[in-house]
Amino acid sequence: MSDSNGHYVVVLAGGISHERDVSLRSGRRVADALTAAGHRVVLRDPDAGLLPFLAKERPDVVFPALHGSSGEDGSLLDLLQALGVPTVGSTGASARRAWSKPVASSLIADIGLAVPESIVLSHEAFRELGAASVLQVVHSALEGDLVVKPASGGSAQGVSIVVDSNDLPRAMVEAFTYADVAVVERRVVGTEIAVAVVDTGDGPRALTPVEIEPTDGVYSFQARYNAGETTFYAPSRRGEDVIESVKDAAVLAHRTLGLRDLSRVDFIVDDDGTPWFLEANVIPGLTETSLVPLAIEASGTDAPTIYGGLVSAAAARASIRTP
Repeated sequence: MSDSNGHYVVVLAGGISHERDVSLRSGRRVADALTAAGHRVVLRDPDAGLLPFLAKERPDVVFPALHGSSGEDGSLLDLLQALGVPTVGSTGASARRAWSKPVASSLIADIGLAVPESIVLSHEAFRELGAASVLQVVHSALEGDLVVKPASGGSAQGVSIVVDSNDLPRAMVEAFTYADVAVVERRVVGTEIAVAVVDTGDGPRALTPVEIEPTDGVYSFQARYNAGETTFYAPSRRGEDVIESVKDAAVLAHRTLGLRDLSRVDFIVDDDGTPWFLEANVIPGLTETSLVPLAIEASGTDAPTIYGGLVSAAAARASIRTP
């Protein structure tokens, strides 16, 4: 239970997804920040002993830093809710909406934000209908360069940019390695901008948008987590009008998907200044090279303040539910 030094917080990190190593790095950073903020913190892997541990320990708050399916597909979040443990972040239901890129894109398109034209293909349909026939239809429907990505997942794993049509079959195989459903979308050329949205109890607000400029032109897994492979600009160099537009779009996407506490919404801003929605992340990377910590710093605050505020908000929700 909480004491005079703050709340008792269990930070979840690791898991068995493709993003385990990134999650461990995020978890350590969150644990350090919360410790600096005066909380008592235990770092815990989501293994078979987790649920009995939480049932016995009854921490004040759980802070998931689990990337990939371990934390973002909604399963664990549902179990934490069923266990009655106050949790930082989105509910299981809203996490599922964001976890599925096709579902999230459809919901965002319905409210009028720009979303790249796409075709969603299950691995089963790809096999049954014949790869050659399917790709011929894709080519005719989506002209120009393409982006192929798994329908779920993060850290750009399984994502390919296809300039030469001969590379499309290989890109499909790469995407299907990470998910049973792949998204093929028309590539929007422009500036990649990520916006962290936080809500520590006063409503969601966008932090300073971070502009991403990879050294080799592609924000790949390596470019995300290896220092020196990407240059970041916070705020973006695109100008105040574009910055405000992308911040408004991020908060609108966060609200539309029903997200809570913390998210990161990714856009491509084209030459006309239009933000094109790419995806929303309910448990974004929080490592030393991740975008959310950069946005926090650029916004004139720090990680202990933001993460501590999220913990306090989660604890406050629990006190409201429990008379």
